[in-house]
Amino acid sequence: MTHAAQRPPSFSRTPVPRIGVLGSYGGFNIGDESILACVLGCLRAHRPHARIVVFSRNAEHTRTHHRCADEVVDWEGVAQRQLLDTLSGLDLLVLGGGGILYDGEARRYLRLVRAAQDHGVRTFAYAVGAGPLREPDDREAVRTVLPQMDDVVVRDEESALVLDEVGVERELTVTADPALLLSAEPFTSRMMTHEGIPTGKRLVGMSVREPGRAAEKLDEGGYHALLADVADFLVRRLDAHVVFLPMERHDVRHAHAVLSHMSAPDQGRIMNGTYSPGQVLGFMRHLDLAVGMRLHFLIFAAVSGLPVLPLPYSGKVFDFARRVGAPALLGVAREQAGLLLAEVDRLWDEYPQRRDEMQSRIRELCGLARETCTRCGALLDEIDGGLRTGSDLEDLSTRL
Repeated sequence: MTHAAQRPPSFSRTPVPRIGVLGSYGGFNIGDESILACVLGCLRAHRPHARIVVFSRNAEHTRTHHRCADEVVDWEGVAQRQLLDTLSGLDLLVLGGGGILYDGEARRYLRLVRAAQDHGVRTFAYAVGAGPLREPDDREAVRTVLPQMDDVVVRDEESALVLDEVGVERELTVTADPALLLSAEPFTSRMMTHEGIPTGKRLVGMSVREPGRAAEKLDEGGYHALLADVADFLVRRLDAHVVFLPMERHDVRHAHAVLSHMSAPDQGRIMNGTYSPGQVLGFMRHLDLAVGMRLHFLIFAAVSGLPVLPLPYSGKVFDFARRVGAPALLGVAREQAGLLLAEVDRLWDEYPQRRDEMQSRIRELCGLARETCTRCGALLDEIDGGLRTGSDLEDLSTRL
């Protein structure tokens, strides 16, 4: 590990570490919320009595939905002095996890990480995702701040390659997405009825999203029509009902667009309730097959033992498909309709023979996700050693 500047020693007899968690939190995306739940669970497992401070983009949402956080502060649109006061009081700042090191955002997060480092706070990158990184300011921030962190863990090989291309000169550890360790919560029959989802019929889950910065050249009309073809095929092939699952609010518009292109729109339904990440994971147990673009939709489906067809629009989805042994498609272009429908057909027919291999790969990824937590715990142990000074060491010497 590369160590940041050491903080002045504490002389508390029973030191309680103050840990900050910084990420894209605040209810904007179910995947990010699932990551936060898992990071907080890891920190509580290692330090049940630590004071945990979450830096959120919507503090009120985070206070309401993540009650194990001791303190939540807004980090956007607030006075820098207020943020610096909070940062300087930490023993450790955890960055991530999830995809936060990309153009337009990396410099914003790393500005806070650098401020923490300047105040002698230890810093840990928790299974972060990186890319695309083309903007000079973001590349420079990544290149200068990450080498000064105590440990940098990325969630996939794609992110490691991006950081290497940027010129990050330090050791990187590749593990897996923290959300692989999320615990499921019940998605009840009452919830199913409320959503108007039929029972006693095969259900196919589908996830669509806006192109975003990761796929700026993706043609909306083309992929809407393509996914409508897939949905119609599944309705006919499996006598299934298609359920569109928005992972963030912008997904709803794209789900409606796909539904409008379907020849059998009466066999489709868009979920409109607000659910916790654990409930969304619980909903997967009602499905028979999953086809989607959102990474965490795919993670939830794979963890739930479903046949999964990733629709790769970015490197992180390609990487996940490769790691779990899912069909490796080349993209989401309209001209690939025939290939995509053939893959859906093959996936359904062959999954009984492929299930054991996929589940073995998922267990391996879960083990890697736990490794991130273990590495964070090791850094906390090191920090605790630095906090046990003064009278604490005198007490320890007398016991030895």
